[in-house]
Amino acid sequence: MASIDKTAYPRFKRTISERELREAYSPSLAEMDWAREMTDSDENRLSLMVWLKSCQRVGRFPRLAEIPAQVIEHVRNELGLSERIGITDMAERTGRNHKVLVRARLGLDGDQAAARKLAEQAIRQAAKTKDHPADLINVALEELAKNSCEFPAFSTLDDLAAQVRTEVDGAIFTLAYGRMSFDDHARMLAMLEVDRATGRSGHDRAKKSAPRATVTKLRQQLDHLSWLDGMAGASDAWLKGVPASKIAHFAAEARALDAAEMRDYGEVKRIVLEACLLPNAGQCSGLQAGGEGPRGRAARPERALTRP
Repeated sequence: MASIDKTAYPRFKRTISERELREAYSPSLAEMDWAREMTDSDENRLSLMVWLKSCQRVGRFPRLAEIPAQVIEHVRNELGLSERIGITDMAERTGRNHKVLVRARLGLDGDQAAARKLAEQAIRQAAKTKDHPADLINVALEELAKNSCEFPAFSTLDDLAAQVRTEVDGAIFTLAYGRMSFDDHARMLAMLEVDRATGRSGHDRAKKSAPRATVTKLRQQLDHLSWLDGMAGASDAWLKGVPASKIAHFAAEARALDAAEMRDYGEVKRIVLEACLLPNAGQCSGLQAGGEGPRGRAARPERALTRP
């Protein structure tokens, strides 16, 4: 589940400054005239205007309980209405009609089925290279905003991101697994077996970087890299066509788990995660093929890109 705070999903602030109230929630003269023409009472006018300003701000129709009292009070004052005028009861009876009017004025498409389909398509495309749920949700939000779609609930986008990511990753796991031989499968699974003498597994060994190259440690490091290369086998062929960002994420996931936790996964995912870990472990061990020195310069980890 993604944290809403790490996404661009629009929400009301808990405390709204006077400046923001004026800039974001003050009705224009044209909006006031429109609301007056579309309603037949002060209560309806307040309700319609609150829905309009709220939808303009968050791209959707929030629950009444979500709308800060500050916003309602500010809009009421801007309309010059009495403090006795409220929207709680009135919105229940006329809310549907008011939302139709607001959508028409803002050019907003309220078809939630279409919005979910569009969001799913955007997430599915992004999930080929991105993995963090917040990034996937932000991609969906951009696509929905570009197409003037009313935003679905955050939980809807969160569920879509989780579902689509699982499907996309599952397809990658199946593809890579199918490219591996029976012996390859057995070698990856053997990485998770714990040696009784040392109490460690090959998985643990792959996660541990060898000492950085020095005169006395160089042989140890070269031996470690040689072992990793041997275990990785034809990983380039197994993972051909899989974006580097996805491979790096799978490797990070494997690195974060111990052998026992890895065994909790299904066999296909377990094998492919291990296959992603091995070549990445070699890059993170201090030296890598090519460049200067016996194996090259230390690899620079790829910086993960996240949206603000």
